[in-house]
Amino acid sequence: MRVLVLRLVILAAFLGALWAIQTLNWATSYRLNLAFGLIPRHPAGLDGIVGMPVLHGSFAHLMSNTPPLLLMGTLLAATATRALLAVNAIIVILGGGLVWLLGGSAIHIGASGLVFGWFGFLVARGLVDRSPVTLGAALLVGVLYGSIIWSVLPGQPGISWEAHLFGALSGVVAALVIRTHVHAPRLREVERR
Repeated sequence: MRVLVLRLVILAAFLGALWAIQTLNWATSYRLNLAFGLIPRHPAGLDGIVGMPVLHGSFAHLMSNTPPLLLMGTLLAATATRALLAVNAIIVILGGGLVWLLGGSAIHIGASGLVFGWFGFLVARGLVDRSPVTLGAALLVGVLYGSIIWSVLPGQPGISWEAHLFGALSGVVAALVIRTHVHAPRLREVERR
């Protein structure tokens, strides 16, 4: 229970940091987006692989990402075992790296790549693990957010469909590479006789 509470505190701190960064970004006329946004195929845009998920174009942009981050982050906190850091690293680095390599010419910003990565991970892990808990989480995420899958296709101006697509794919990769069982057995001290 302490681990879950700690994970939820970290999630709340992350969301608070996103809002603080957005306030600073807004106060500086969105200069952070220019300095730390992901710019495909430009060496100066490489830091955007890590910067992209914490930058947004407006308060409305961040507000649209906050509820799925909160719900999916809570599901991850409640169901993932010891692999949260590795899962997030794969989603951010692989997803952002693919946007940097293959993305359209623009400054890519926003936590939606992370949202799609968590979505891809939760759904794929439910299908891979097939435990009642992970299947339930996959079903809940699929019912509540399944329609977001349409935004992995190009078409909406100003939306990084590449971040959506590569985020979702990197989440699936994370589910396949990192097998996390909800109730993974832990080695405890064993008395030797």
